[in-house]
Amino acid sequence: MFTGIIQHLGSVIEIEGRADRDLWIETDLPLEALAIGASVAHSGVCLTVVEKGGSRYRVQASSETLARTTLGKWRSGTPINLETSLRMGSELGGHIVFGHVDAVAAIDAIEPLGESWRLRIALPPVLAPLVAVKGSIAVDGISLTVTAVSATTFETVIIPHSFEVTTLRHRQVDDLVNLEADMLARYVQRQIGFAQNSLPYASAEGF
Repeated sequence: MFTGIIQHLGSVIEIEGRADRDLWIETDLPLEALAIGASVAHSGVCLTVVEKGGSRYRVQASSETLARTTLGKWRSGTPINLETSLRMGSELGGHIVFGHVDAVAAIDAIEPLGESWRLRIALPPVLAPLVAVKGSIAVDGISLTVTAVSATTFETVIIPHSFEVTTLRHRQVDDLVNLEADMLARYVQRQIGFAQNSLPYASAEGF
């Protein structure tokens, strides 16, 4: 699990394979503390470290991951947000993020708002019931607060610090981003679905 608080930036330096891909990532992460098999969120996509050396490490992505995230469009030089997995006792500064991308959507607008920035993103229908004003959402792995929602878009405001220390400063209108809804919203929606359809709830009795 992750918190959506970006700790480091990295960039793709080499890509191997087609259906499944190996990606080499250049980063300033302290690799001596990053174990083989560790999980790292890459712009919101949880991937496993399988090899490392110097200032780079290698991860692997399946065809399913390539199809359902922006990863399939990454090229050599693509900048990415990085976050290592949450440790017990660590500060939870954002919200619980799993690194499981729910949808990919396009940026509709990036507009200055004082010293901050207003970001408007298309709202995929599958996420519409899970996005609410003042709720949390992960955009390319960044924990953000929703400030407005319409039938087709949602907005968030990016403070200068977050804009400068993440890949948001490289983003343009029509760029695609990875979205992950707040897990709490997902479970609430599932419970509502059960209630509306009068479906039986799972029971722990007998275990």
